[in-house]
Amino acid sequence: MFAVLALLSAACYGAADFLGGLTAKRASTVAIVVVSQLSGLLLLLIMFPLLPAALPVRGDFLWGALAGLTGGAGVALLYRALAIGVMAIVAPTTAVCAVAIPVLVAVGLGERPSVLAVGGIGLAIFAIGLISQSSHPDPTPREDSQNAVDSHMSAFSLALVSGVLVGLFFLALARTSDQAGLWPLVAARIVSVSLFAGMALVASQSLSLPTGIVGTVVAGGVLDMLANLLYMIATRSGPLSVVVTLASLYPASTVLLARVILHERLNARQWIGIACALVAVVAIVR
Repeated sequence: MFAVLALLSAACYGAADFLGGLTAKRASTVAIVVVSQLSGLLLLLIMFPLLPAALPVRGDFLWGALAGLTGGAGVALLYRALAIGVMAIVAPTTAVCAVAIPVLVAVGLGERPSVLAVGGIGLAIFAIGLISQSSHPDPTPREDSQNAVDSHMSAFSLALVSGVLVGLFFLALARTSDQAGLWPLVAARIVSVSLFAGMALVASQSLSLPTGIVGTVVAGGVLDMLANLLYMIATRSGPLSVVVTLASLYPASTVLLARVILHERLNARQWIGIACALVAVVAIVR
């Protein structure tokens, strides 16, 4: 069951990223993140009366707060890296780091996946890198080659840090206790919303959105929260190294949605990556 939950979380993460990409060019990134994450927080608060009573301890709130801080900062750095760098470099770098950090920590803490699962994890990481490859040309100006190199190096560095932070986000949520219920996610959302709202305040940036995209932004926030919820439940019933690997296959759903809805063409590397991801899922689940 934990494998199904992890895959569903990957689908929701990818769909949320897809909706975020649709709105990114029509409004401020900070405004989109604040509204979407606030929507996820409201969803949690609505769900609380329908759930059994939880017994969180101090550590659950601290892990949740760390998840909100690392997740929010990771998203901010990722958007910055995408703005100044090449997607074909930034996206796979971030995604692979995000899955590698929790897997290494899980193994260090004593998890011992089977040989078949280890092979599946390695194949999944390879698939993530292929799926994240973009067919779009390099947007960096060519007039100044040195500036282009500096921009690429800066974007790569930001992508590395972003991937580590997202990996820590996955790890922090996984460290919460079974009795904590949804409280760690509440703590995470309060911290992340406060972080981005504070950034907007410091930059004197408006958080208003065009009326036509509000529904899309809210839907993205709801899907992202559902993904977090499914991932956290999966980590409480399955090994972290396996769960985080399956959840990190989210780029596949993003590119497939772009193919179906926007009719974007996938390149050969992406098709190979999707095929590798399917094989990896079978290997990990077995």
